[in-house]
Amino acid sequence: MANPDLLTKLYQRMSAEQVRYRDWLLGQPPGEILNHAAEYTVREDIVIEMSALELTDAQARALLKSKTPLADVYKEWDKTETHHMDDVREVIEARADAVIRAEKEKSQREGR
Repeated sequence: MANPDLLTKLYQRMSAEQVRYRDWLLGQPPGEILNHAAEYTVREDIVIEMSALELTDAQARALLKSKTPLADVYKEWDKTETHHMDDVREVIEARADAVIRAEKEKSQREGR
């Protein structure tokens, strides 16, 4: 685990970077804000994760070398294949199946 001071410095730098991004975003027209909504959300998630993540000293120092560590991490995340849409699809199917089961159970109770 990295020195807590290094992690705090990295977290603070990323948080400040997100505040600047948010301020810039709020100055944009509504359509442009919507175009960046997913990016904003993922960047928020990165900052939240940084508050609990335990990096090594080398990892923390490597990220601190950048003037924009949050943007750098986001760019890497954006290139990464995720299972987000698979998860969304599974939740939709699970919800539909739950409604079908509930309706079937209700019908069976009322039929008695």
